[in-house]
Amino acid sequence: MNITYSESVPPIEDYINLIESTGWQGILTKGSNKLNESIMNSWYCVSAIDNGETVGYGRILSDGVLHAIICDLIVLPTYQGKGIGSSILKQLLRKCHENEILMIQLFAAKDKYNYYKRFGFEERPADAPGMRWMKNDNKK
Repeated sequence: MNITYSESVPPIEDYINLIESTGWQGILTKGSNKLNESIMNSWYCVSAIDNGETVGYGRILSDGVLHAIICDLIVLPTYQGKGIGSSILKQLLRKCHENEILMIQLFAAKDKYNYYKRFGFEERPADAPGMRWMKNDNKK
């Protein structure tokens, strides 16, 4: 294993492979062209590469001043536990700190809360849990 890191968008096939490894199958319904458009619109991204294969990836959506959202921090299961995700996250955070971003947010699975706390993240307070709207074809 010889991991290198690149500030680049992975090939769309590699991104789809990463998504498939997570169980986030709903994202794949957008199709490869839309998924590629999505990752190309990232403010900053980091890919972890082993022998030409993208084995990890993370990206930021941001206005470059006030807000940043860390998205899609993914490492293939066979590469997890080797510090790859932590290295990607540190690079994403470094970019935010260099630009003095005021608020960095991310969405995390409940079983990952402690992982992100190690990097200074906190759960949103119960009196300000946030909201979201997601497209649902069954909505009227």
